[in-house]
Amino acid sequence: MALRHILLIDDNKARSHQLGVILQFMEYRIDTYDSSNYAASINECCALLAVIVGDGMDKQAAIIKDVLDRIAKVPVVLLIEKGSASQVSTAISQMIYEMLEWPVTYPVLKQVTDKLTCCYNQQQEARDITSDGRSDARRLSCIERLKGQSKAIATIRKLIAQVAGSDATVLILGESGTGKEVIARSLHDASFRGTKPFVPVNCGAIPGELLESELFGHEKGAFTGAFNSRQGRFELAEGGTLFLDEIGDMPMPMQVKLLRVLQERTFERVGSNRTIHCDVRIIAATHRQLESEIKDKRFREDLFYRLNVFPIDVPPLRERVEDIPLLVMDLIARMETSNRGSVRLTKSALAALTQYEWPGNVRELANLIERLAIIHPKGLVDVLDLPDKFHKYQVSEESFHEAEGAVGDDDDNDEPIDVMGGFECSAASLAQLPAQGIDLKEYLNILEVDLIRQALNECKGVVAHAAKRLNMRRTTLVEKLRKHEFQR
Repeated sequence: MALRHILLIDDNKARSHQLGVILQFMEYRIDTYDSSNYAASINECCALLAVIVGDGMDKQAAIIKDVLDRIAKVPVVLLIEKGSASQVSTAISQMIYEMLEWPVTYPVLKQVTDKLTCCYNQQQEARDITSDGRSDARRLSCIERLKGQSKAIATIRKLIAQVAGSDATVLILGESGTGKEVIARSLHDASFRGTKPFVPVNCGAIPGELLESELFGHEKGAFTGAFNSRQGRFELAEGGTLFLDEIGDMPMPMQVKLLRVLQERTFERVGSNRTIHCDVRIIAATHRQLESEIKDKRFREDLFYRLNVFPIDVPPLRERVEDIPLLVMDLIARMETSNRGSVRLTKSALAALTQYEWPGNVRELANLIERLAIIHPKGLVDVLDLPDKFHKYQVSEESFHEAEGAVGDDDDNDEPIDVMGGFECSAASLAQLPAQGIDLKEYLNILEVDLIRQALNECKGVVAHAAKRLNMRRTTLVEKLRKHEFQR
Protein backbone atom coordinates (compact mmCIF):
# COMPACT_ATOMS: atom_id res chain seq x y z
CA MET A 1 0.00 0.00 0.00
CA ALA A 2 3.00 2.34 0.27
CA LEU A 3 2.71 3.21 -3.40
CA ARG A 4 -0.82 4.54 -2.84
CA HIS A 5 -0.32 6.39 0.45
CA ILE A 6 -1.67 9.97 0.63
CA LEU A 7 -1.36 12.38 3.54
CA LEU A 8 -4.26 14.84 3.91
CA ILE A 9 -3.74 17.97 6.05
CA ASP A 10 -6.88 20.08 6.37
CA ASP A 11 -8.55 22.09 9.13
CA ASN A 12 -11.93 21.80 7.37
CA LYS A 13 -13.08 18.56 8.99
CA ALA A 14 -16.21 18.05 6.85
CA ARG A 15 -14.22 18.49 3.64
CA SER A 16 -11.40 16.32 4.97
CA HIS A 17 -13.85 13.53 5.84
CA GLN A 18 -15.62 13.59 2.46
CA LEU A 19 -12.40 13.67 0.43
CA GLY A 20 -10.96 10.91 2.59
CA VAL A 21 -13.99 8.71 1.89
CA ILE A 22 -13.66 9.28 -1.85
CA LEU A 23 -9.94 8.45 -1.85
CA GLN A 24 -10.54 5.34 0.26
CA PHE A 25 -13.17 4.29 -2.26
CA MET A 26 -10.47 4.69 -4.92
CA GLU A 27 -8.35 2.31 -2.78
CA TYR A 28 -5.77 4.79 -1.52
CA ARG A 29 -4.44 4.67 2.02
CA ILE A 30 -5.34 8.02 3.60
CA ASP A 31 -3.97 9.56 6.78
CA THR A 32 -5.81 12.76 7.78
CA TYR A 33 -4.49 15.45 10.12
CA ASP A 34 -5.02 19.13 10.80
CA SER A 35 -2.45 21.91 10.98
CA SER A 36 -1.82 21.32 14.68
CA ASN A 37 -0.95 17.61 14.68
CA TYR A 38 0.52 16.68 11.30
CA ALA A 39 4.17 17.32 12.18
CA ALA A 40 4.69 14.36 14.52
CA SER A 41 3.24 11.89 12.01
CA ILE A 42 4.82 13.16 8.83
CA ASN A 43 8.29 12.08 9.99
CA GLU A 44 7.09 8.47 10.09
CA CYS A 45 5.77 8.53 6.51
CA CYS A 46 7.77 7.14 3.64
CA ALA A 47 7.03 6.43 -0.03
CA LEU A 48 4.20 8.96 -0.07
CA LEU A 49 2.29 9.37 -3.32
CA ALA A 50 1.36 12.95 -2.38
CA VAL A 51 0.49 15.36 0.41
CA ILE A 52 -2.80 17.25 0.08
CA VAL A 53 -2.98 20.53 2.00
CA GLY A 54 -6.29 22.31 2.49
CA ASP A 55 -6.68 26.09 2.17
CA GLY A 56 -7.88 28.45 4.88
CA MET A 57 -5.18 27.49 7.40
CA ASP A 58 -2.96 29.91 9.28
CA LYS A 59 0.64 30.00 8.02
CA GLN A 60 -0.32 27.88 5.01
CA ALA A 61 2.87 28.66 3.09
CA ALA A 62 4.97 27.72 6.14
CA ILE A 63 3.17 24.36 6.41
CA ILE A 64 3.76 23.55 2.73
CA LYS A 65 7.44 24.50 3.04
CA ASP A 66 7.73 22.39 6.19
CA VAL A 67 6.26 19.37 4.38
CA LEU A 68 8.69 19.78 1.49
CA ASP A 69 11.63 20.16 3.89
CA ARG A 70 10.68 16.98 5.75
CA ILE A 71 9.89 14.86 2.65
CA ALA A 72 11.99 15.86 -0.34
CA LYS A 73 10.36 15.90 -3.78
CA VAL A 74 6.92 14.82 -2.56
CA PRO A 75 4.15 16.39 -4.73
CA VAL A 76 2.00 18.79 -2.72
CA VAL A 77 -1.58 19.33 -3.90
CA LEU A 78 -3.37 22.44 -2.66
CA LEU A 79 -7.06 21.84 -1.96
CA ILE A 80 -9.03 25.06 -2.53
CA GLU A 81 -12.67 26.07 -2.64
CA LYS A 82 -14.07 26.38 -6.15
CA GLY A 83 -13.37 29.75 -7.75
CA SER A 84 -10.63 30.79 -5.33
CA ALA A 85 -7.58 29.94 -7.48
CA SER A 86 -6.87 33.63 -8.14
CA GLN A 87 -6.43 34.18 -4.39
CA VAL A 88 -3.50 31.75 -4.11
CA SER A 89 -0.25 33.64 -3.66
CA THR A 90 2.61 33.32 -6.11
CA ALA A 91 4.88 31.96 -3.36
CA ILE A 92 2.48 29.08 -2.70
CA SER A 93 1.76 28.34 -6.37
CA GLN A 94 5.50 27.94 -7.01
CA MET A 95 5.82 25.31 -4.27
CA ILE A 96 2.81 23.11 -5.08
CA TYR A 97 2.43 20.41 -7.72
CA GLU A 98 -1.28 20.92 -8.47
CA MET A 99 -4.38 22.84 -7.32
CA LEU A 100 -7.57 20.84 -6.74
CA GLU A 101 -10.89 22.67 -6.49
CA TRP A 102 -13.54 21.52 -4.02
CA PRO A 103 -16.17 20.11 -4.48
CA VAL A 104 -14.41 17.80 -6.91
CA THR A 105 -15.88 15.35 -9.43
CA TYR A 106 -14.57 11.80 -9.72
CA PRO A 107 -13.08 12.22 -13.26
CA VAL A 108 -11.12 15.32 -12.18
CA LEU A 109 -9.82 13.59 -9.05
CA LYS A 110 -8.96 10.46 -11.06
CA GLN A 111 -6.96 12.58 -13.51
CA VAL A 112 -4.97 14.19 -10.67
CA THR A 113 -4.27 10.86 -8.91
CA ASP A 114 -3.17 9.30 -12.21
CA LYS A 115 -0.69 12.16 -12.70
CA LEU A 116 0.58 11.68 -9.16
CA THR A 117 1.02 7.94 -9.74
CA CYS A 118 2.91 8.62 -12.97
CA CYS A 119 5.15 11.14 -11.16
CA TYR A 120 5.82 8.63 -8.37
CA ASN A 121 6.70 5.88 -10.85
CA GLN A 122 9.13 8.17 -12.67
CA GLN A 123 10.87 9.04 -9.40
CA GLN A 124 11.08 5.36 -8.48
CA GLU A 125 12.46 4.55 -11.92
CA ALA A 126 15.19 7.16 -11.51
CA ARG A 127 16.14 5.65 -8.15
CA ASP A 128 15.95 2.04 -9.29
CA ILE A 129 18.09 2.22 -12.43
CA THR A 130 20.54 -0.67 -12.24
CA SER A 131 24.09 -0.84 -13.52
CA ASP A 132 23.05 -2.28 -16.90
CA GLY A 133 20.72 0.65 -17.54
CA ARG A 134 17.44 -1.08 -16.85
CA SER A 135 14.78 -0.16 -14.37
CA ASP A 136 12.92 -2.83 -12.41
CA ALA A 137 9.98 -0.45 -11.98
CA ARG A 138 9.78 0.12 -15.73
CA ARG A 139 10.13 -3.58 -16.49
CA LEU A 140 7.12 -4.30 -14.27
CA SER A 141 4.96 -1.47 -15.64
CA CYS A 142 5.51 -2.45 -19.27
CA ILE A 143 4.26 -5.98 -18.63
CA GLU A 144 1.25 -4.60 -16.77
CA ARG A 145 0.17 -2.79 -19.94
CA LEU A 146 -0.97 -6.19 -21.23
CA LYS A 147 -4.43 -6.04 -19.68
CA GLY A 148 -6.16 -9.32 -18.96
CA GLN A 149 -6.37 -12.22 -16.55
CA SER A 150 -6.95 -15.01 -19.04
CA LYS A 151 -4.59 -17.94 -19.38
CA ALA A 152 -3.56 -16.70 -22.84
CA ILE A 153 -2.39 -13.31 -21.54
CA ALA A 154 -0.60 -14.97 -18.62
CA THR A 155 1.24 -17.16 -21.13
CA ILE A 156 2.25 -14.12 -23.22
CA ARG A 157 3.61 -12.35 -20.14
CA LYS A 158 5.64 -15.47 -19.33
CA LEU A 159 7.01 -15.66 -22.87
CA ILE A 160 8.03 -12.00 -22.78
CA ALA A 161 9.86 -12.57 -19.50
CA GLN A 162 11.65 -15.58 -20.99
CA VAL A 163 12.89 -13.88 -24.17
CA ALA A 164 13.46 -10.33 -22.85
CA GLY A 165 16.99 -11.08 -21.68
CA SER A 166 18.19 -12.34 -25.08
CA ASP A 167 18.59 -10.74 -28.51
CA ALA A 168 16.61 -13.47 -30.28
CA THR A 169 14.38 -12.42 -33.17
CA VAL A 170 10.71 -12.60 -32.17
CA LEU A 171 7.76 -13.23 -34.50
CA ILE A 172 4.36 -12.13 -33.17
CA LEU A 173 1.42 -13.84 -34.86
CA GLY A 174 -2.21 -12.83 -34.52
CA GLU A 175 -5.23 -11.28 -36.17
CA SER A 176 -5.43 -7.55 -36.89
CA GLY A 177 -6.33 -5.51 -33.83
CA THR A 178 -5.17 -8.02 -31.22
CA GLY A 179 -2.45 -5.71 -29.87
CA LYS A 180 0.70 -7.07 -31.49
CA GLU A 181 2.47 -3.71 -31.29
CA VAL A 182 1.63 -3.44 -27.58
CA ILE A 183 3.35 -6.79 -27.06
CA ALA A 184 6.34 -5.69 -29.13
CA ARG A 185 6.70 -2.48 -27.10
CA SER A 186 6.37 -4.41 -23.85
CA LEU A 187 9.09 -6.80 -24.98
CA HIS A 188 11.36 -3.92 -25.95
CA ASP A 189 10.79 -2.12 -22.63
CA ALA A 190 11.53 -5.30 -20.68
CA SER A 191 14.75 -5.98 -22.58
CA PHE A 192 18.30 -4.72 -22.12
CA ARG A 193 17.59 -2.36 -25.03
CA GLY A 194 14.70 -0.69 -23.19
CA THR A 195 16.49 2.67 -22.87
CA LYS A 196 17.26 2.74 -26.63
CA PRO A 197 14.87 3.58 -29.50
CA PHE A 198 11.84 1.50 -30.42
CA VAL A 199 11.19 2.12 -34.12
CA PRO A 200 8.04 0.70 -35.72
CA VAL A 201 7.44 0.43 -39.46
CA ASN A 202 4.33 -0.94 -41.15
CA CYS A 203 5.59 -2.95 -44.10
CA GLY A 204 2.09 -3.20 -45.57
CA ALA A 205 1.43 0.55 -45.54
CA ILE A 206 4.52 1.59 -47.54
CA PRO A 207 4.68 1.05 -51.33
CA GLY A 208 7.23 -1.58 -52.30
CA GLU A 209 9.35 0.85 -54.32
CA LEU A 210 9.74 3.13 -51.26
CA LEU A 211 10.20 0.45 -48.62
CA GLU A 212 13.92 -0.05 -49.29
CA SER A 213 14.61 3.66 -48.79
CA GLU A 214 12.39 3.67 -45.70
CA LEU A 215 14.32 0.79 -44.09
CA PHE A 216 17.88 1.47 -45.23
CA GLY A 217 17.88 5.19 -46.04
CA HIS A 218 19.22 6.84 -49.18
CA GLU A 219 21.92 9.22 -50.38
CA LYS A 220 21.33 12.56 -52.05
CA GLY A 221 20.46 12.09 -55.73
CA ALA A 222 19.87 8.34 -55.40
CA PHE A 223 16.52 8.72 -57.22
CA THR A 224 14.17 11.45 -58.40
CA GLY A 225 13.13 13.52 -55.40
CA ALA A 226 16.08 12.48 -53.19
CA PHE A 227 17.23 16.06 -52.55
CA ASN A 228 19.03 15.16 -49.32
CA SER A 229 20.61 12.16 -47.66
CA ARG A 230 18.28 10.39 -45.25
CA GLN A 231 18.70 7.82 -42.50
CA GLY A 232 16.57 4.68 -42.68
CA ARG A 233 14.73 2.93 -39.88
CA PHE A 234 17.65 0.55 -39.24
CA GLU A 235 19.93 3.47 -38.46
CA LEU A 236 17.28 5.22 -36.37
CA ALA A 237 16.85 2.04 -34.29
CA GLU A 238 20.59 1.58 -33.66
CA GLY A 239 21.09 -0.10 -30.29
CA GLY A 240 17.35 -0.58 -29.87
CA THR A 241 14.50 -2.49 -31.48
CA LEU A 242 13.08 -2.38 -35.01
CA PHE A 243 9.47 -3.54 -35.16
CA LEU A 244 8.49 -4.78 -38.63
CA ASP A 245 4.70 -4.85 -38.50
CA GLU A 246 2.72 -6.76 -41.17
CA ILE A 247 5.90 -8.31 -42.52
CA GLY A 248 3.76 -10.83 -44.43
CA ASP A 249 2.89 -7.98 -46.82
CA MET A 250 6.54 -7.24 -47.65
CA PRO A 251 7.36 -7.62 -51.39
CA MET A 252 9.57 -10.55 -52.34
CA PRO A 253 12.54 -8.42 -53.55
CA MET A 254 12.66 -6.67 -50.17
CA GLN A 255 12.48 -10.01 -48.37
CA VAL A 256 15.80 -10.97 -50.00
CA LYS A 257 17.48 -7.77 -48.80
CA LEU A 258 16.04 -8.11 -45.31
CA LEU A 259 17.32 -11.70 -45.11
CA ARG A 260 20.86 -10.45 -45.84
CA VAL A 261 20.62 -7.87 -43.05
CA LEU A 262 19.45 -10.53 -40.59
CA GLN A 263 22.31 -12.83 -41.58
CA GLU A 264 25.17 -10.34 -41.83
CA ARG A 265 23.95 -7.39 -39.77
CA THR A 266 25.07 -5.01 -42.51
CA PHE A 267 23.32 -2.95 -45.21
CA GLU A 268 23.88 -0.08 -47.65
CA ARG A 269 21.81 3.02 -48.18
CA VAL A 270 20.08 3.34 -51.54
CA GLY A 271 22.57 5.00 -53.90
CA SER A 272 25.62 4.16 -51.77
CA ASN A 273 28.19 1.38 -51.69
CA ARG A 274 29.31 2.12 -48.14
CA THR A 275 28.54 -0.79 -45.82
CA ILE A 276 26.88 0.13 -42.53
CA HIS A 277 26.97 -2.23 -39.57
CA CYS A 278 23.85 -2.30 -37.39
CA ASP A 279 23.12 -3.44 -33.84
CA VAL A 280 19.35 -3.82 -33.89
CA ARG A 281 16.97 -6.37 -32.47
CA ILE A 282 14.22 -7.42 -34.89
CA ILE A 283 10.65 -8.02 -33.77
CA ALA A 284 8.29 -8.88 -36.62
CA ALA A 285 4.52 -9.30 -36.68
CA THR A 286 1.88 -10.40 -39.14
CA HIS A 287 -1.78 -11.35 -39.30
CA ARG A 288 -1.11 -13.72 -42.22
CA GLN A 289 -0.50 -17.47 -42.04
CA LEU A 290 3.10 -17.47 -43.24
CA GLU A 291 3.17 -21.23 -43.91
CA SER A 292 0.36 -20.74 -46.44
CA GLU A 293 2.12 -17.72 -47.90
CA ILE A 294 5.24 -19.86 -48.40
CA LYS A 295 3.23 -22.53 -50.26
CA ASP A 296 1.76 -19.82 -52.49
CA LYS A 297 5.25 -18.43 -53.22
CA ARG A 298 4.49 -15.07 -51.59
CA PHE A 299 6.91 -15.41 -48.68
CA ARG A 300 10.44 -16.78 -48.56
CA GLU A 301 10.87 -19.93 -46.51
CA ASP A 302 14.44 -19.03 -45.47
CA LEU A 303 13.29 -15.63 -44.19
CA PHE A 304 10.47 -17.28 -42.25
CA TYR A 305 12.94 -19.52 -40.41
CA ARG A 306 15.16 -16.50 -39.68
CA LEU A 307 12.23 -14.64 -38.16
CA ASN A 308 10.53 -17.55 -36.41
CA VAL A 309 13.21 -18.01 -33.73
CA PHE A 310 10.81 -17.23 -30.88
CA PRO A 311 7.15 -17.12 -31.93
CA ILE A 312 4.42 -15.52 -29.79
CA ASP A 313 0.83 -16.33 -30.74
CA VAL A 314 -1.71 -13.68 -29.77
CA PRO A 315 -5.26 -15.09 -29.43
CA PRO A 316 -8.23 -13.16 -30.84
CA LEU A 317 -10.46 -11.38 -28.37
CA ARG A 318 -13.29 -13.89 -28.88
CA GLU A 319 -11.03 -16.57 -27.35
CA ARG A 320 -10.38 -14.58 -24.18
CA VAL A 321 -13.73 -12.94 -23.47
CA GLU A 322 -13.06 -13.07 -19.73
CA ASP A 323 -10.63 -10.18 -20.32
CA ILE A 324 -13.30 -7.88 -21.78
CA PRO A 325 -14.50 -6.28 -18.48
CA LEU A 326 -10.90 -5.49 -17.51
CA LEU A 327 -10.15 -4.12 -20.98
CA VAL A 328 -13.26 -1.93 -20.85
CA MET A 329 -12.21 -0.52 -17.46
CA ASP A 330 -8.72 0.18 -18.77
CA LEU A 331 -10.00 1.86 -21.95
CA ILE A 332 -12.34 4.10 -19.94
CA ALA A 333 -9.56 5.00 -17.49
CA ARG A 334 -7.29 5.99 -20.38
CA MET A 335 -10.01 8.19 -21.89
CA GLU A 336 -10.57 9.90 -18.55
CA THR A 337 -6.84 10.47 -18.07
CA SER A 338 -6.54 12.10 -21.51
CA ASN A 339 -9.76 14.13 -21.06
CA ARG A 340 -11.53 12.30 -23.89
CA GLY A 341 -14.69 11.68 -21.88
CA SER A 342 -16.04 8.85 -19.77
CA VAL A 343 -18.84 6.31 -19.76
CA ARG A 344 -20.08 3.42 -17.61
CA LEU A 345 -21.56 0.08 -18.70
CA THR A 346 -24.14 -2.05 -16.90
CA LYS A 347 -23.46 -5.72 -16.19
CA SER A 348 -25.96 -6.65 -18.89
CA ALA A 349 -24.09 -4.54 -21.43
CA LEU A 350 -20.78 -6.14 -20.45
CA ALA A 351 -22.38 -9.59 -20.73
CA ALA A 352 -23.53 -8.72 -24.25
CA LEU A 353 -20.00 -7.62 -25.18
CA THR A 354 -18.60 -10.95 -24.03
CA GLN A 355 -20.92 -12.85 -26.42
CA TYR A 356 -19.99 -10.90 -29.54
CA GLU A 357 -17.41 -12.36 -31.97
CA TRP A 358 -15.20 -9.21 -32.22
CA PRO A 359 -13.77 -9.60 -35.74
CA GLY A 360 -11.81 -6.37 -35.16
CA ASN A 361 -10.54 -7.59 -31.77
CA VAL A 362 -9.31 -5.08 -29.15
CA ARG A 363 -9.14 -2.27 -31.72
CA GLU A 364 -12.86 -2.70 -32.42
CA LEU A 365 -13.61 -2.74 -28.68
CA ALA A 366 -11.61 0.47 -28.16
CA ASN A 367 -13.48 2.20 -30.99
CA LEU A 368 -16.82 1.13 -29.51
CA ILE A 369 -16.00 2.46 -26.02
CA GLU A 370 -14.84 5.78 -27.48
CA ARG A 371 -18.03 6.05 -29.55
CA LEU A 372 -20.19 5.31 -26.48
CA ALA A 373 -18.36 8.02 -24.50
CA ILE A 374 -19.26 10.51 -27.23
CA ILE A 375 -22.92 9.45 -27.54
CA HIS A 376 -23.49 8.96 -23.77
CA PRO A 377 -21.00 11.30 -22.05
CA LYS A 378 -20.53 10.21 -18.42
CA GLY A 379 -23.71 8.14 -18.78
CA LEU A 380 -24.68 4.58 -17.91
CA VAL A 381 -24.92 2.37 -21.01
CA ASP A 382 -27.25 -0.63 -21.08
CA VAL A 383 -27.67 -3.28 -23.79
CA LEU A 384 -30.24 -1.25 -25.72
CA ASP A 385 -27.81 1.68 -25.83
CA LEU A 386 -25.26 -0.48 -27.66
CA PRO A 387 -25.29 -0.74 -31.49
CA ASP A 388 -28.04 -2.95 -32.95
CA LYS A 389 -25.73 -5.94 -33.52
CA PHE A 390 -25.43 -6.39 -29.72
CA HIS A 391 -29.15 -6.39 -28.94
CA LYS A 392 -29.61 -10.09 -29.61
CA TYR A 393 -27.19 -10.82 -26.75
CA GLN A 394 -29.33 -9.12 -24.09
CA VAL A 395 -29.03 -10.69 -20.62
CA SER A 396 -31.67 -10.04 -17.98
CA GLU A 397 -30.83 -8.77 -14.50
CA GLU A 398 -32.65 -11.81 -13.05
CA SER A 399 -30.09 -14.13 -14.61
CA PHE A 400 -27.37 -12.26 -12.73
CA HIS A 401 -29.24 -12.72 -9.44
CA GLU A 402 -29.68 -16.44 -10.16
CA ALA A 403 -26.02 -16.80 -10.98
CA GLU A 404 -25.01 -15.02 -7.78
CA GLY A 405 -27.43 -17.10 -5.72
CA ALA A 406 -25.94 -20.30 -7.09
CA VAL A 407 -22.52 -19.40 -5.72
CA GLY A 408 -22.68 -20.00 -1.99
CA ASP A 409 -25.88 -18.46 -0.62
CA ASP A 410 -25.40 -20.29 2.70
CA ASP A 411 -24.74 -17.80 5.51
CA ASP A 412 -22.49 -20.22 7.38
CA ASN A 413 -20.23 -20.62 4.37
CA ASP A 414 -20.09 -16.90 3.65
CA GLU A 415 -16.43 -15.87 3.43
CA PRO A 416 -15.73 -12.70 5.45
CA ILE A 417 -14.65 -9.67 3.48
CA ASP A 418 -11.94 -7.30 4.69
CA VAL A 419 -13.14 -3.72 5.00
CA MET A 420 -10.66 -0.98 4.25
CA GLY A 421 -11.08 2.16 6.33
CA GLY A 422 -13.38 1.21 9.19
CA PHE A 423 -14.97 4.21 10.92
CA GLU A 424 -17.44 5.32 13.53
CA CYS A 425 -20.58 6.78 11.99
CA SER A 426 -22.40 9.63 13.68
CA ALA A 427 -24.92 12.27 12.75
CA ALA A 428 -22.14 14.85 12.74
CA SER A 429 -20.42 13.08 9.84
CA LEU A 430 -23.36 13.76 7.49
CA ALA A 431 -22.54 16.80 5.39
CA GLN A 432 -24.84 19.77 5.00
CA LEU A 433 -25.69 21.10 1.55
CA PRO A 434 -22.98 23.68 0.78
CA ALA A 435 -23.89 27.10 -0.57
CA GLN A 436 -22.28 26.38 -3.92
CA GLY A 437 -24.21 23.14 -4.39
CA ILE A 438 -23.01 19.54 -4.67
CA ASP A 439 -22.70 16.69 -7.15
CA LEU A 440 -25.63 14.71 -5.74
CA LYS A 441 -24.97 11.53 -7.70
CA GLU A 442 -21.36 11.42 -6.55
CA TYR A 443 -22.35 12.20 -2.96
CA LEU A 444 -24.98 9.43 -2.88
CA ASN A 445 -22.36 6.97 -4.14
CA ILE A 446 -20.06 8.06 -1.31
CA LEU A 447 -22.88 7.70 1.22
CA GLU A 448 -23.67 4.21 -0.09
CA VAL A 449 -20.02 3.18 0.30
CA ASP A 450 -20.00 4.60 3.86
CA LEU A 451 -23.07 2.60 4.92
CA ILE A 452 -21.84 -0.62 3.28
CA ARG A 453 -18.50 -0.27 5.08
CA GLN A 454 -20.27 0.27 8.40
CA ALA A 455 -22.53 -2.77 7.88
CA LEU A 456 -19.54 -4.97 7.00
CA ASN A 457 -17.58 -3.68 10.00
CA GLU A 458 -20.46 -4.46 12.35
CA CYS A 459 -20.90 -7.94 10.85
CA LYS A 460 -17.16 -8.73 10.87
CA GLY A 461 -17.07 -8.85 7.07
CA VAL A 462 -19.80 -11.49 6.60
CA VAL A 463 -21.67 -10.37 3.48
CA ALA A 464 -24.93 -12.21 4.21
CA HIS A 465 -25.24 -10.65 7.68
CA ALA A 466 -24.37 -7.20 6.32
CA ALA A 467 -27.08 -7.58 3.66
CA LYS A 468 -29.65 -8.21 6.41
CA ARG A 469 -28.51 -5.06 8.23
CA LEU A 470 -29.02 -3.13 4.99
CA ASN A 471 -32.36 -4.83 4.28
CA MET A 472 -31.33 -6.07 0.85
CA ARG A 473 -30.68 -9.38 -0.87
CA ARG A 474 -27.23 -10.84 -0.50
CA THR A 475 -26.86 -10.98 -4.30
CA THR A 476 -27.68 -7.28 -4.54
CA LEU A 477 -24.99 -6.47 -1.96
CA VAL A 478 -22.49 -8.67 -3.81
CA GLU A 479 -23.15 -6.64 -6.98
CA LYS A 480 -22.61 -3.40 -5.08
CA LEU A 481 -19.35 -4.73 -3.60
CA ARG A 482 -18.14 -5.46 -7.11
CA LYS A 483 -19.36 -2.10 -8.37
CA HIS A 484 -17.41 -0.26 -5.66
CA GLU A 485 -14.45 -2.66 -5.98
CA PHE A 486 -14.35 -3.89 -2.37
CA GLN A 487 -11.60 -6.48 -1.91
CA ARG A 488 -12.00 -9.92 -0.39
